[in-house]
Amino acid sequence: MIDNKNLLLIFTRNPVLGKCKTRLATTVGDEIALDIYRFLLQHTVEITKDLTMSKQVWYSEMIWKDDVWAESIFDKKIQAGPDLGKRMENAFQEGFEAGFEKICIIGSDLFDLSRTDIEKAFLHLDQNDFVIGPADDGGYYLLGMKKWVPQVFKDKAWGGETVLERTLADLKKEKVHVLPTRNDVDIYDDIKDVEAFHPFLKHLKHD
Repeated sequence: MIDNKNLLLIFTRNPVLGKCKTRLATTVGDEIALDIYRFLLQHTVEITKDLTMSKQVWYSEMIWKDDVWAESIFDKKIQAGPDLGKRMENAFQEGFEAGFEKICIIGSDLFDLSRTDIEKAFLHLDQNDFVIGPADDGGYYLLGMKKWVPQVFKDKAWGGETVLERTLADLKKEKVHVLPTRNDVDIYDDIKDVEAFHPFLKHLKHD
């Protein structure tokens, strides 16, 4: 049964050669980076497809039919806005305007993330207005809210190491639950010691 008061937003890039995981690609090459990104997309599908909540996939460029995101499970949307902050703000705002009460957003490239992590994030929103999952690089891998504070999407150096710090500063007067830190996948060092990625890295020399 779907809980229609809860909404999971999944932000994703269209998996196009040379346009995803570009920082990783500087080490492993464009084709391997694309293979790894597709692997991460499939992981995200697996941990989200059975969640009992509404789920939306927000594409970076265009909506793709018949891809890993089954249309019977995921509503498909297109991101809109000049930067990541505005794109997330628009997605959250649309969700609240549609009547959802608790909304969380994740990316689609976090191998460390589990279905339980997402379920717990929504549960923490029972007692808190916000939940945030810090990433090792100074950003966050999950943001959840049941109270509309658009400032969290403004005045950030998206992709930089101050995003988490600045977001928490915006929420210093709010009731926030901070989740365990997780490692997202941006560069080679993020995956070189993770066994699941070794098949993709066979052509590279390991440290």
